[in-house]
Amino acid sequence: MNKAELVAKMAELSGLTKKDAEASLNAFMETVEETLVEGGKVQLVGFGTFDVRERKPRKGRNPRDPEQVIEIPASKAPVFKAGKTLKEKING
Repeated sequence: MNKAELVAKMAELSGLTKKDAEASLNAFMETVEETLVEGGKVQLVGFGTFDVRERKPRKGRNPRDPEQVIEIPASKAPVFKAGKTLKEKING
């Protein structure tokens, strides 16, 4: 499902226009992004949690030249952890 399909489904289920549904989705995504950039997390009980995880620096290998060892710097990565209710629905 892409963004356009998600907006159409949200509009259908909520009774909003596609324009209003897209504005709501954009506001949600922007809020999640801002919260994660600030170092916070977004927890939606039953659905899941958006969070940021720290990745330590490490050594890796160049796939084109396996002999070459490269340094991979520390970074931050956004993660989503599914909630219990969502997991139960997916698993039947």
